Amino acid sequence: MSNEKLNFTDAQILRMKAEDQLKDKQKKSGVSEMENDIKKLVHELQVHQIELEMQNEEIRQAYDTIEKALKKYTMLYDLAPMGYLTLDIDGNICDLNFTAADILGDRRFSLINSNFKLFVSEESKTDFNNFFSNVYKNNIKESCKVMLGYDKNPLCFVYMEGVVTGDEKKCLLSVLDLSGFKKENI
Repeated sequence: MSNEKLNFTDAQILRMKAEDQLKDKQKKSGVSEMENDIKKLVHELQVHQIELEMQNEEIRQAYDTIEKALKKYTMLYDLAPMGYLTLDIDGNICDLNFTAADILGDRRFSLINSNFKLFVSEESKTDFNNFFSNVYKNNIKESCKVMLGYDKNPLCFVYMEGVVTGDEKKCLLSVLDLSGFKKENI
């Protein structure tokens, strides 16, 4: 008897006897430990698959929303009847729409990084420089009328409004070609 008690105090023997008893119980119930583990694993995988399908559907819906917003942006910005430009603090063109490119007389992507001041006629440079510096200095919407042109070739008479936005300190500039308007309306 003391031998049996000694055997139960030994941790390895105790564990072996406990495992043997568990195997006997599992044989009697007809379910092995491995089957239980497999069922749990399959359940977890099925739940995870459904979660991924739900996330995928959310991503698909977000993508559709982004696509609609991009189309709307394209219509409002790129195809607007008014010229829109984004200028940095030095007057370099960061972005512009197709109408602004038409007003400046060049292709849109060849105008990126060009300095807008190069397109302001000599007679209007002072007015434009005052307008542009006031936009940054006053941090409010400013406006002016200038003649655009380069190499002594006048392009058109325009009305501009500009405002500085955000932390990037970019100037959003709208340009309206006034050439088609009668002089008395200007």
